[in-house]
Amino acid sequence: MPKKLLILTGGGDCPGLNAVIRGVAKRARVEKDWVVYGSVEAFNGVLKEPQNIVEITNSVAAGIHVRGGTILKTTNKDNPIKFPVRQEDGTTRFEDRSDELVRRLKELEFDAVINIGGDGSQRISKVLYEKGVNIIGVPKTIDNDLCATDMTFGFQTAVQIATDSFDKLVTTAESHHRVMIMEVMGRDAGWIALHTAIAGGAEICLIPEIPYDINIVTKRIAERYNQGKGFANIVIAEGAHALASSLTSAAGDKGSEHVRLGGVAYELSRQLKAAGCPADIRETVLGHVQRGGSPIAFDRVLATLFGVKAFEMAAKNEFGRMVAFKNNEVTSVTLDEATQEYNGVNKDSYLVKAAKGLNICFGD
Repeated sequence: MPKKLLILTGGGDCPGLNAVIRGVAKRARVEKDWVVYGSVEAFNGVLKEPQNIVEITNSVAAGIHVRGGTILKTTNKDNPIKFPVRQEDGTTRFEDRSDELVRRLKELEFDAVINIGGDGSQRISKVLYEKGVNIIGVPKTIDNDLCATDMTFGFQTAVQIATDSFDKLVTTAESHHRVMIMEVMGRDAGWIALHTAIAGGAEICLIPEIPYDINIVTKRIAERYNQGKGFANIVIAEGAHALASSLTSAAGDKGSEHVRLGGVAYELSRQLKAAGCPADIRETVLGHVQRGGSPIAFDRVLATLFGVKAFEMAAKNEFGRMVAFKNNEVTSVTLDEATQEYNGVNKDSYLVKAAKGLNICFGD
């Protein structure tokens, strides 16, 4: 009797998810004694009535590595450990449905589960593993904020999209002698902003890990104009904030644990004007553009390798671990290692020092 493997994609979508699904399915097909299934909308496919679980056949997986998003859909609202339940009075109460989830997975007789997701998803993986689920994690996030892996798929595509956009803003900034502020994703980690600033040649890069002094930023812009350049380009991560200032945020969607960030580009614009910056300022917020579209070749390769490795780990009963990319090798780490700390930008890292050596201002 063939063994059964379940794949699911949780958290925010990102380019490369489908390449992982295809990598698992194609590698499993070589062994011939495995059948691969997918749970639609992360663990919701298992928890819903009726259940929404599909078989990943040859025709389903064919050619999906070039597609953005995920054919299995995803959600960042329905954490099975803290599951939102709507009450009669309109409020939301959170319940732990992990035991129910474990029971259902056993009833469905899955021999292995592959959970593709970011930090939150892998914390769920850890809890389920401790409750007896044969689970393996695959790291996914455009923010590149998972520790224990040098790179997450989706990140390079997001940086490429941001860089392409930044390049276009440079020419219009120069044409109109403007300051252009481009806001990119990065709730707590400034990796996208930092890489984009270096790749695009930004004058200023503002990230969550280095709170900025608006007076220093204003001074840098003035110096730029005084040198006869006549324009300046700024990259700012959505979670960046000034010294002694809180993040620009709004309440999250109902059923979501996350606060929705956004609008920091406009906040920075207001701060610059209040500080006396005389330049004409324009703001651009990339938002979910960074999550969409076809993954670049690097992310297709990395995601596919992750999928192959995840299946091979399942076949060898190497559960309670997460696939990782370390020192240019695809390997694995324990779920404890994968979730023990957050992978933010170290302000003392060579990457930041190199950026400062290029005269990029961080507002510090």
